[in-house]
Amino acid sequence: MRRGWVAELGPGLLRDILLVNVAIGIVGVSYGAITVSAGLPVWLPNLMSVAVLGGASQFLFTGMLVAGASPVAAVVAGALVNARHLPFGFALADTVRRHPWLGAYLMIDEVVAFSLAQRDEEKRRVVFWTCGVCLLFFWNLGALIGALAGQALQDTDRWGLDAAFPAVLLALVMPALKDRRVLATAVLGAVIAVVLTPVLPQGMAVLSALLALLILRPRKKAAAA
Repeated sequence: MRRGWVAELGPGLLRDILLVNVAIGIVGVSYGAITVSAGLPVWLPNLMSVAVLGGASQFLFTGMLVAGASPVAAVVAGALVNARHLPFGFALADTVRRHPWLGAYLMIDEVVAFSLAQRDEEKRRVVFWTCGVCLLFFWNLGALIGALAGQALQDTDRWGLDAAFPAVLLALVMPALKDRRVLATAVLGAVIAVVLTPVLPQGMAVLSALLALLILRPRKKAAAA
């Protein structure tokens, strides 16, 4: 008989999943508030949060619209940012094989990070769906609260809401930076992004940071003679 999903996760892992998703909900509040206070309609952040469910692309889409870009350009930029989900799909293909379309929808950075940390395939599957459903709930709830609050806030920068999203991402990657190769790759990627930001369209510099993976990829050892 299979154990219950709570027992499968364990109290420590379940706590970590819930804490990260609460933080994601706070980021959702910032997204909703920033979007509405910038003059966009209240329904937009909520529709985006349901249809896209991708914080990075949603922030980029909103920023480009506010800056005067066309909706088509904003959609294309968001799609490019979400292109990083393609390797996620390869890595977790077996995990979401039973429900591929729903799995692709929930394949967000935080969900992927928690899932790939599990060696056991059954536990990985439980972690994926638990974290994914929690993220769907907390992100949309946060976006709704933020959108309603954004009508009352005139200056979201004053409240530091724009820093919530990068702060959560930094907290997620900090444990991985203990590995020297990962740290070197992250630093090189950051340098590439900063250098190319003035010369590339918005969002493309961040994608260019992936070049660090190619530059510092592990080299195959020469075959023994």
